[in-house]
Amino acid sequence: MKAITLKSAALYALSAVITGSLLSSCGGQQQQQAGAPEIAVMTVGDTNTTLQQSYPATLRGKTDIEIRPQVTGFITKVHVDEGQQVRKGQVLFTLDQVQFQAAVDQAEAAVASAKTAVSTAQLTADNKRRLYDKNIISEYEWQLADNDLQNAKAALAQANAALVTARKNLAYTVVTAPSNGVVGSIPDREGSLASPSSQTPLTTISDNSEVYAYFSLTEKDILAMADNGSRNINTAIAQMPEVGLELADGSTYSAKGKVSTISGVIDSSTGAASVRALFPNPSGMLRSGSTGRVIIPRTFTDVIVIPQKATNELQDRRFAYVVNDSNKVVATPITVSPLNDGSNFVVTSGLKAGDRIAVEGVGISVRDGVEIKPVDAAAKAAAMAQQAAQQQSAGK
Repeated sequence: MKAITLKSAALYALSAVITGSLLSSCGGQQQQQAGAPEIAVMTVGDTNTTLQQSYPATLRGKTDIEIRPQVTGFITKVHVDEGQQVRKGQVLFTLDQVQFQAAVDQAEAAVASAKTAVSTAQLTADNKRRLYDKNIISEYEWQLADNDLQNAKAALAQANAALVTARKNLAYTVVTAPSNGVVGSIPDREGSLASPSSQTPLTTISDNSEVYAYFSLTEKDILAMADNGSRNINTAIAQMPEVGLELADGSTYSAKGKVSTISGVIDSSTGAASVRALFPNPSGMLRSGSTGRVIIPRTFTDVIVIPQKATNELQDRRFAYVVNDSNKVVATPITVSPLNDGSNFVVTSGLKAGDRIAVEGVGISVRDGVEIKPVDAAAKAAAMAQQAAQQQSAGK
């Protein structure tokens, strides 16, 4: 009876020890879990997405023609104003015509005099010919008269050429638009001296019915377009989607454009090639010289897309932080597409559908092996938005 009692006491003591250990262990786990930081996580899955890349661009009219005078003279009349729409052949400027009109008058007088000289030389040559035919004068004398006639005709031709030049110079005093377009700035006004050698043109006529957007693509971008040389670059350009245009104020231009050319030479100093996209401009809203950003979309199908803030780069390797079933973070190397929109990455390897990843605190509170308290990222964002709305409403 005494032995049984001792055995029972021993079993009781062992049970108490085990129970205490279990309680201590559970309490420790609860305490550790309670101290884990709340971190927003998302479950990744295959999806279709379109990422947009933007490139700084400069706009140019389909034609930008600098208007320069063909002759030197003072501007007597400016017939147009800056920003005015003009037609081909419309008068833009008039230069002082006095000296050029005088040159025309002088050339016309020279032509009249030359014609008289030709007529006189013709009469003399004809008369000498008749006398020569009758053997009254020598052939030498007749030949001199004929030479004088040829000289007079040459002088007439020269006078006519001078008249053409004088008239053309007079016509150049009226400067007209070489094409339809919009008038640019006009730095010189009435009274200013205009000259073909002036560094500044009288104005610029821009044909803005269509507008070119010039931007640059890096060598890597061009290789990606051509699938590292597996496609012809012209084929790649033809298959590119329509591009958008973000204006200087951040608004998006209503019409879409098309990439038309890529320079065949890569600038050695920048490592980029010049690219030209063409945009319609029926309203004339786009102006030559403006700036903006060309937006190129790229569609991906059945891919995993994660926020860039959910990754970290260490020693040229990029990591995402997968949360396992024990809510511990596992740093997982991933590869991503070089194309991105500045806020998201397209993951090409390293993650699979169904993985949970941390999307905040990466590199700070989220590190490899750290235990976290996961919170659904979408739910947390909705709660924060609701809280902000309530605070704003209370502030009113």
